[in-house]
Amino acid sequence: MHGPVPLYFRLMPRPGPIAVVFGTRPEAIKLVPVILALRDAGMPPAVVTTGQHGALVDEVLDLFAIEPDASLGLMRDGQTLDYLLAESLKRVGEALDRLHARMVVVQGDTTSMLGSAIAAFHLRIPVAHVEAGLRSRDLSLPFPEEMNRRVASTVARWHFAPTDAAAANLRCEGITDEIHVVGNTVVDSLRQIVDHPASTLPRSLTDFLGDAPYLLATAHRRESWAGGIAGIATGLGQVLEAMPDHRLIFVTHPNPTARRPVDEALGDLDRAMVLGAVPYAQFIRLLRGAQLVVSDSGGVQEEAPTLGVPVLVTRRITERMEGVAAGAVRIIGTDSNVVRDETLDLLRSPRLLAAMARAGASLYGDGYAAERIVRILAAEQG
Repeated sequence: MHGPVPLYFRLMPRPGPIAVVFGTRPEAIKLVPVILALRDAGMPPAVVTTGQHGALVDEVLDLFAIEPDASLGLMRDGQTLDYLLAESLKRVGEALDRLHARMVVVQGDTTSMLGSAIAAFHLRIPVAHVEAGLRSRDLSLPFPEEMNRRVASTVARWHFAPTDAAAANLRCEGITDEIHVVGNTVVDSLRQIVDHPASTLPRSLTDFLGDAPYLLATAHRRESWAGGIAGIATGLGQVLEAMPDHRLIFVTHPNPTARRPVDEALGDLDRAMVLGAVPYAQFIRLLRGAQLVVSDSGGVQEEAPTLGVPVLVTRRITERMEGVAAGAVRIIGTDSNVVRDETLDLLRSPRLLAAMARAGASLYGDGYAAERIVRILAAEQG
């Protein structure tokens, strides 16, 4: 749907490139397909990285031979959300002005995304929001992401919704123009990465797993730092006690507050391996082979159903209700007893596992979302 162009987007025409701005690995994963599609369309973008995930982002970009045009290095020890928002607003704004960007593409719901969107708004540069319209309807869950994505929707000109439900959320908030349901670009990335040579697992992992069935777990949400992650890890440790043939790989967040309870609960268990960051291609290989995944990650809620892997979500609510409605995802929270019981319930029921595995294959699109996005943006440029 095309509506009138707001006045503040018409006051300062700029001759420069489309800027694609991101700072975390999940953002990079979902924006790489857009970068590649812009290149293929003859509109090479200016790639701006804010620096939160540093080497993790570089690892994703290296897979696709993408070199940033500007790296802002915002990360610092002990940074607060206020610091990150203020610094991204300032530094991204400077970069956009320096590049003479004519359009800005952002993704998702991070604090640096919000700072980037507001910086573009202040410069009267139109914003394209990839993965727009996700809502939990609770400002505290996830925190601060729910607020970030709501505010971004007020300044974005193009809203690239991954699903019909996301588009409906935007309309419920009074947004009616330039909503485009394109699918989720994470499926585009999966299509390109799933058999990439970089997905080969290291010997340490293949030796640990052998031929045993295994569970994959991740946990990082800020709202779970005060006991929730400990509950998840404890519950999964009890699952291993009940399932002596199984293995568990638990991928943790680099923040010590998130990792410490996992080490304490699982560090002495022979059939559990606690890992830090895993290269994305290898993580997808692990995900494909898992019997099920237990996670609080938004991206995993999209990747796993697409790959046919059941998901138990260790949160109270999710902004990706499509997976729950389809039967590919269950929300179980972080109580250790519930984590244990729900996980065992699935592992002991091949019929339920198979039904969940089948349920989500097409939820998030066909892997060509980025091409749709670029066609829309290219048409806007005439």
